[in-house]
Amino acid sequence: MSLASQFKTLTRKLGYLRRLVALQPDVEQISYMLHYDFLQRNLYNNPRYDNPKKLNKYEFQVYSQSGEDGILAEIFKRIGTTSRVFVEFGVGNGLQNNTTYLLMQNWQGFWIDGSREYIQHITNKFEFFLKNKSLTLLEARIVAENIESLFGRMQVPGEFDLLSIDIDGNDYWVWKAIENYRPRVLMIEFNAAFPPPVKWVMDYRADYSWDGTQYFGASLKSLELLGNRKGYKLV
Repeated sequence: MSLASQFKTLTRKLGYLRRLVALQPDVEQISYMLHYDFLQRNLYNNPRYDNPKKLNKYEFQVYSQSGEDGILAEIFKRIGTTSRVFVEFGVGNGLQNNTTYLLMQNWQGFWIDGSREYIQHITNKFEFFLKNKSLTLLEARIVAENIESLFGRMQVPGEFDLLSIDIDGNDYWVWKAIENYRPRVLMIEFNAAFPPPVKWVMDYRADYSWDGTQYFGASLKSLELLGNRKGYKLV
């Protein structure tokens, strides 16, 4: 579990405490002290993260699930931006993904999702960004065979700053199929049930839908090796 996930769990537990204890000001102070102590013990004073190149201490989340907003901010602080264009597929309802925070900072983006319900939610909630063309939205089921044609339909540029992939299944195979587009940074979900150095990739099935089990995606090592072949390094 990432530090951001642990922090989120602590926050949720403290929320229960606020509802159970009548002395609200005291609970707020306890909450602050526990959060501060957690960060001091597990992050800021942890020798594991002393190396200034380590990204973990920069985690924070605005719309992301596990601190990715902060990680991306630090990566682009170090390498700079070019087009400030992102592509993300598997975006959900748009309120808990890796690129909404960038959209709010005047990046231009492309979102793809296969859920009509999510697409309708985004259409309603992100109307401003859709109307001013800073966000392009497409409803489509994403498979290895169609990913580049979907990019073409949306007029995604050949080179851009960030690609985020999270489709709970064929992530490895879809990334492998992207050959004519070159994001500078790629963020992709991996299956943590298979820790390094285990190499594991689920069999490709175009009709696959995640069933809630551990059978999805690929291990971190397998994704790292695929990235190396494409010219990327794991950070």
